[in-house]
Amino acid sequence: MKQHHYKVTVNWTGNEGQGTTTYRAYNRNHTIIAEGKYNELLGSSDPAFLGDATRYNPEDLFLASLSACHMLWYLHLCTTNHIIVTDYKDHATGIMDEEQDGRGKFSEVTLFPEVTITNPKQIDLANSLHKKANEMCFIANSCNFVIHHKPIIITT
Repeated sequence: MKQHHYKVTVNWTGNEGQGTTTYRAYNRNHTIIAEGKYNELLGSSDPAFLGDATRYNPEDLFLASLSACHMLWYLHLCTTNHIIVTDYKDHATGIMDEEQDGRGKFSEVTLFPEVTITNPKQIDLANSLHKKANEMCFIANSCNFVIHHKPIIITT
């Protein structure tokens, strides 16, 4: 078995002079940068948890990770099956359930990939590869809930 190692740095930038003396005394802003990357992401918490709505929150990034991993596997599988993809866009959605004590977890994610291919005779095969992409996706394999797929295949 191969192992792949990843490193990120999350730096809290939300100390407004009082630290965490109270729940409202600090903001949730932070930066995220991965080793070897040039740009940092601006993060916060969800506005429901006093975060900055203009910044990415962990839930956004989790959903984006699922969507991107699926897309990358799907494009690979299309290549190996000689399907030419000219466009791919996903409008992923997710639901996180929050318990009364503040704990929460995602209970559902649905990917809505819109894929454009060049050969109309390959629509069925192109649709079927979403199931295989889900089976191969590293992030999907790390989840404890079902990830739904509602693809749309368009031909040019």
